[in-house]
Amino acid sequence: MFKVRATVVNMLGDTEKYPCHFNYKIGDEIIWTGAEFKGRICPAILPMLGTKVADLYAAGPRWVESMYYYPFWYCAPSVYDPSRKKYDGIGFKAVLKTIPDIKYGMSLLRDPKSFNWPPHPERTVCKDVMITCPDYRTSVVLKLEAFDLADDGDSVMFFRRMMVILNKILPKPGIEVDKIINEFSIEERDDIEPQLSPVMIQCLIEELELVGYLKIENGNVTVTSKGKRKLEAFKARLTLEEREALKV
Repeated sequence: MFKVRATVVNMLGDTEKYPCHFNYKIGDEIIWTGAEFKGRICPAILPMLGTKVADLYAAGPRWVESMYYYPFWYCAPSVYDPSRKKYDGIGFKAVLKTIPDIKYGMSLLRDPKSFNWPPHPERTVCKDVMITCPDYRTSVVLKLEAFDLADDGDSVMFFRRMMVILNKILPKPGIEVDKIINEFSIEERDDIEPQLSPVMIQCLIEELELVGYLKIENGNVTVTSKGKRKLEAFKARLTLEEREALKV
């Protein structure tokens, strides 16, 4: 489970005529910790924000919008031409050039990498998770991203398990993934919530790799320098009793 950050990255409307009444500014942030939001949340974006945060909280950097999978983003603009129906079955003619967006026009709501000619060379259209305020006079745009492991609310126990896994792997760089479970005693595996079954370790290892705390090559795992710093910061926050309990 992941922390999520929403950042104001753009305002597509005419902000001189239609300023944001919530007074958002480029760079403003909202953080989901796993238990609470930190930052100012305009009620107009709250429904969309909650849905997207829930997706990113669960899936992290793996999450992409379903719209990402459509191939038509990489088509050139087109015009209706019935004579072309014998080719495409509908009747459109490609316009092999990029049509400039009109200032403050509705086309600005599209991903700027879509419907260009030549097409964008990488499949990244709609890969970023974005929300736009429904007041389209101003159209405040926020980009959402899972940027770290959640360590608050009920995710804290999973976070602690991941930190202990890092601690076990650190002195044994290159350990095989399926051998990690052997680094734990039966009591360490089964008597602490959540239990460290092979499938649980697989889930937690995947999340650690997604945020860059582990590196996996050919089934062998090594803690990264980023992961080492995260582990050290985690240990520094523990009480002596907690360090003894977790054996870190």
